[in-house]
Amino acid sequence: MNWNTIQTEAINPATVHIDTLSTIDMVTLINAEDKKVADAVEAELPHIAQAVDIIAAQMKKGGRLVYSGCGTSGRLGVLDAVECPPTYSTEPEQVVGLIAGGEEAMFLAVEGAEDSAGLGAEDLKKIGFGPDDVLVGIAASGRTPYVLGAVQYAREVGAPTVSVSCCPGSEITKLTDVSIAPTPGPEVITGSTRMKSGTAQKMVLNMLSTCSMIKLGKVYGNLMVDVKATNEKLIHRCERIVSIAADVTEEEAISYLEKCDYRPKIAIVMIKCGVDAETAKKLLKEFDGRIADVVAGFEA
Repeated sequence: MNWNTIQTEAINPATVHIDTLSTIDMVTLINAEDKKVADAVEAELPHIAQAVDIIAAQMKKGGRLVYSGCGTSGRLGVLDAVECPPTYSTEPEQVVGLIAGGEEAMFLAVEGAEDSAGLGAEDLKKIGFGPDDVLVGIAASGRTPYVLGAVQYAREVGAPTVSVSCCPGSEITKLTDVSIAPTPGPEVITGSTRMKSGTAQKMVLNMLSTCSMIKLGKVYGNLMVDVKATNEKLIHRCERIVSIAADVTEEEAISYLEKCDYRPKIAIVMIKCGVDAETAKKLLKEFDGRIADVVAGFEA
């Protein structure tokens, strides 16, 4: 492997003297480099949108969104996956994050795990990965064997594949159906891909999951209407969401939420359509869970 050809391993000429700078100049320089990340992600928006449409389509037919990655990339995938149930009431198995080395690798590096393509495929087999699922392989360099192995297996079973890397033209970009490859430039500290590359990947994953959930009807306006009331903060959030979405007082929102087991989507439809909880459930099912479509259809 010629490491000089891997963009994430390149030397950043702007930071070659960072070790001699004052603290304020250090952080100013890092901030200046970080500003390049959003522009790099912007250049990939058409590919990100293409990936969102694929993910939403697979999930609508019961498939899962599965992330595969190593080190920082793997941890970012796991983070995105575990945030979906509390935010959008997805089942824990609907969005899955796989990291080379397993759960232990979230907190402590498991040396050598990322070098095994077979392990990447094996981890997919363990969760019964199939053609209705979609795989998002995350690898800053685009060459990590564990992720490449997962992508190869996903292709073999006929599932769509997406890659998130920071090296256009890398091996993973050539293997996947959709390649998302923001290029924020060399890292402040050479090869430290937890920095700009990691930030770019986090921004992309935010879009992939968030936009997919919007398309699945888990957002009304810009409100997370499928949130679970599992703690005091989220109980209050449910009440506020219903109040805002249905244009009622919080007291009125609470009275409706109490009739539907604190499920905001049902409460909102009950109020806006003047129906009971069971009818609201049926309407949501009929319109694929999209409140806007329920209201428009009911008014028509």
